[in-house]
Amino acid sequence: MAEFVFKDMVKKRGLSDLFIIDSAATSSEEIGNPVHPGTRKKLKQYNISADGKRAIRLTGNDYQKYDYIIGMEQANIRNMIRIMGEDRDNKVFKLLDFTNNPGDIADPWYTGNFDRTYEDIYEGCEGLLEYVLREQ
Repeated sequence: MAEFVFKDMVKKRGLSDLFIIDSAATSSEEIGNPVHPGTRKKLKQYNISADGKRAIRLTGNDYQKYDYIIGMEQANIRNMIRIMGEDRDNKVFKLLDFTNNPGDIADPWYTGNFDRTYEDIYEGCEGLLEYVLREQ
């Protein structure tokens, strides 16, 4: 969900050419699957498309490929570090670290609460975008 919210936010500000935005899983269960129907439904409420996306797996090479590597919660961060190795360049963050309410974003796969997850992701994406633009 965060990939598409952030892409939409960047596009609406005319900044798409400045960003490469992608997402990847830290486990293999969903590899090749499309975006969860509940996520697609929630995104559609905001006219955000997730069409064509299939889950891919995070790789060790992704650490060098991206300037920021964002996870949703602490277990996610641990798995990312396990896959990519030490965060020697301080690129790895939780999305809500960029807000006044740092913490974990609950996975709607388990909670069923896509509304709350969307709200947290939107807030985190706004904070992340402000941070990145400030750091440029």
